[in-house]
This record gives sequence, C-alpha cells and structure tokens, in this order.
Amino acid sequence: MSQDLQALGKSLDSKDVTIRREAAETLARVGPEAVGVALPLVQACGDEDEEVRNWAVAALEELPAPNASNSAALEKLINGSNLDIAFWSATLLGRMAASAASAVPTLAKAVAAHPELVVRQRAAWALGKIGKPAAVAVPQLEAATASDDARLARFAAAALESIRS
Repeated sequence: MSQDLQALGKSLDSKDVTIRREAAETLARVGPEAVGVALPLVQACGDEDEEVRNWAVAALEELPAPNASNSAALEKLINGSNLDIAFWSATLLGRMAASAASAVPTLAKAVAAHPELVVRQRAAWALGKIGKPAAVAVPQLEAATASDDARLARFAAAALESIRS
C-alpha cells in the first residue's frame, strides 16, 4: 500500500488535471494512512484546479502528524505566497508538536509578520502545540496577544500558557 500511496503522491504533480484530481480524491478517501504523502498534499493546495485543491484539503484534514523528517520542507512552505499552502504547513507543524521544534523560529516570524492573518493565527496555534520548545517565540506571541484580531490574540495567549506550563 505504501508504494501505491507514494505513486498517488507523485501523481499530484502530473501535467494532466484528471490524474491530479483522481490522485487527490483517492488520497482523501484513504484517510489517515495517507500521512506518508503529506508534503505533496500540502503542495497540491496550490494547484490551479479547484477540485484538486479541495480534495487535497479534505485529505489533509484527516492526517495525523507527519514524520519529523518533513519539518524543514514544511517550514519553507510557510514563507510562500500561497495562503492555503502556508496554512496547511503551519497546521502540520503544529500536529507534529515538539517534533517540530526546529520550526519555531519560522513559526515565530510568521506570527509576527506573515501577510495573511489566517497564517499568523495558525502559526500561533502551532507554537502552542509545540509547547515548551517554543520558548524563543515568547516575544512574538506576547506582541500578538495585543492584536486587534481576537482569534490571533487568543491563540497567542494559549500558546504562551502552553509554553509556560
């Protein structure tokens, strides 16, 4: 099954939209077992085709924490211009909890300066899931607690509580 999942993950990058759609839909139906292709699914959130994007998101919603070896690649994707890719990168890093400790500086920067509010919110949430290893992000989180956006302020406050507990 693992080889089949890897082949489906590679199909998400096909030039043929029908192949990409079928791969994304199949991976969404596989559920949590598709965790081995989390990175291609995140990248598929930036597909030009709406159906591919929707199926990729459906698959990502069911995934548990990916392997820690994905951390560096997910970190890089947070800084991209695609909102959905950045959001899901932060989400998966948060699901990885302390295994994503190496991503703390990138997540802290996203809390402070990402151009998309939803990504700043998700980065704050992820730092809370990482917990104590995210202590270097305290200054950015403290600043975010004063945000005009109540959701960002709430996620930042919860992250600070998680880090300090």
